[in-house]
Order: sequence, then C-alpha cells, then structure tokens
Amino acid sequence: MDKVTRFFWFCSGAHVDTLKKYPIEHNKYVGIGATIFFTALFASLSGGYAMYFVFNGDAFAVGFAILFGLLWGTAIFNMDRYIVSSINKEGTTNQQIIQASPRILLAIMIGIVISRPLELKVFDKEIRQKLKTAYLKGQHSKIDTLQKTYNEKYTQELAKNTELKKEKDSLEKDINRSRSQLNEEVFGEKSSQTSGIVGYGTYAKQKQTILQEKEDRLKLVTGDAEKMDDYLSRRKEYEGVNAVKMFSSTQLDSLAKIAGFADRNWALGQLTYNENGTRDLDTYLAISFIGYLFILFECLPVFVKLMSPKGPYDVAMAKTHEANVYYAERDKERDITVIDSVYKDHVNEDIKRRKNTLTNRSDNDRDRHRYD
Repeated sequence: MDKVTRFFWFCSGAHVDTLKKYPIEHNKYVGIGATIFFTALFASLSGGYAMYFVFNGDAFAVGFAILFGLLWGTAIFNMDRYIVSSINKEGTTNQQIIQASPRILLAIMIGIVISRPLELKVFDKEIRQKLKTAYLKGQHSKIDTLQKTYNEKYTQELAKNTELKKEKDSLEKDINRSRSQLNEEVFGEKSSQTSGIVGYGTYAKQKQTILQEKEDRLKLVTGDAEKMDDYLSRRKEYEGVNAVKMFSSTQLDSLAKIAGFADRNWALGQLTYNENGTRDLDTYLAISFIGYLFILFECLPVFVKLMSPKGPYDVAMAKTHEANVYYAERDKERDITVIDSVYKDHVNEDIKRRKNTLTNRSDNDRDRHRYD
C-alpha cells in the first residue's frame, strides 16, 4: 500500500518530501493522483481504440494502436499532472477559478476527444446496422445512376428494341390466329373467315401464303431483336451497368466490419436521427450522457483541487515558494555585487596598465631627443 500511495502522490504532482510531513493531507492527494491516473488510463484506451480503426486491416494495426494509446495516455497524464499541481491555493476562490478556467476548457475538449472512440464501441452493434443500411442505399443509388445514364445515352436504341419486341409479340399472336383460320379452312369449318369447303383449295392457299409472309416477317423481326439485345447487352457491359450488383448479406457484414473511423463516426451521428429526419431523443441522450460523463471525469482532478480547502501542505508549499523566490533574489544580488567588484578590479588594472604604457612612452621620447 505504501508503494501505491507514493505512486498516486507522484501522479498528483505533489512534492513527496513535503507531503510526508502532513499526514492529514495524504488521502486528499491520493485521491487527486488516482483521478489523474485513471483519466490518463481511459484516454490511453480511447486513443488506442481510435487508432486501431484508423489502421484497421493493416498487419501492424494492433501495434500502432498500443503505441499511440501509450503516447496519448502519457501526454494526457503529464498535462493533468502539471496543471493540477500548478493551481495556487493561496489566491481567492475567484482567482483560483480564473487560473483553472483554461484547464477546464481544455478538459472539455479532451473529454469529447477521448469519449468518442468509446462511444463507438458501446454502440458498435447499432453502428454496424446503420452502416449496412447506408452501404445498401449507396449501392442502390449507384446502380440507379448507372442505369439512368445508360437509358439517357441509348434512348433511340432502347426505343427501337421496344418497338421490335412489340412487333414480334403482335406477329406471334397474328400468326397463331392465321394458323387457326387455315386449319378451319382446310377442315371445312364454316365461319366469317372461311369458305366452309373441305380441302386445300384456293382460299386455303391464300391463307397459307399470308401465313408464310407473316412467319418470314417474324423471323426477320426476331433476328433484328436478338441483334439489338446483343448490342445493348454489350453496351451495358461497357458502361459498367452489369458489373455493379447489390451487396449480399455476407458482403455487408464484411464492409461494416472493416469500416474506418470516419464512417463509424458518421454512423454514430446518424443514430441520433429517425428515418423521417426527426431527432431520436433516447439515442441522443444516451450518446450525450456518455460524452458528459467523460468530460466530467476529465475535469475531476481540477474540481477536486479547487474544492479542497487550503491545507498545511499548501501553506508549506507557498512558504517554500516564497523562500525559494527570496533566495533567488538574494542570489541575484550576490551575483551582481560580485560582478561589480570584479568589474571594478578589471577597471583599476586596466587604468594601471595604460598609465604604465604612457609613462614608458614618455621616457623613450626623452631618451631619443636628449642629444638633439
């Protein structure tokens, strides 16, 4: 327990040697340190989970996720530890709040960032279903777009093919009717379209000729329709209409499984809306409360430090700070005094050296002009 306590003291950013002197403060800083540690832990898990989806499908996705999670958690831990330890309890409540306000704003941003990946995990099943629906709609829209483009591009050919098929259907019906009339004529059945004479007579030959002409026309129309069908089929292949198919259930499951962070984040946002575009209040509140929970959790180290009363440790640290500041000022004065003294000695030495130089120069001048 002693090691755990010291570890949480370290996490809180407290000066351990000073804190040891005041047992009444121990639990408070254990709580602050634990809050900072678990905030960093959740940030690490969240960051690693987000990075896993960024590199999803890569052979090193797990390695990248672990590495980024550790780096992200360490960064959040160091930031929380520094800012919480820097809050000065000597000021008034308003001063402390103003001092902590940048940290609170930053905590809100960090809470939003670290909560999003965990929200994606919590609503993973609903997100996958939403992605399947979106992929299916997107594929259907793509097929419709290709089909529309194809229809607009080959309007004349499609119209011609429709006419040929209509003519083919009409000829087939007409041929069946003509063949029935021919049979009635040959067997002597009396009607408004037959003579009633048994045998293959003049009327039967006429009907046979008409029937043959219609059959020949049917063959021609059928051939033209088949050629047009073949041409349009090849055009569909060329335009890619036949290449795009609706996704099967297995394909949708695979696509939803390998979806990236951006797609999953979009799907999570869409979960808060109904099909008719209205707000789904239940889902919206559920997602929002998770985000609010992490924002609150991220702000807890600051709130704990702000709410805790000024204790003996804070007073001791303030006095130590004042003493260190005073020592630094006195140290500065000492250095200035030493520098001034040394500088004065250097000036005196420089003056002596220059006087000697001038004296020696005067003596030399007198010696040089002595016999002039």
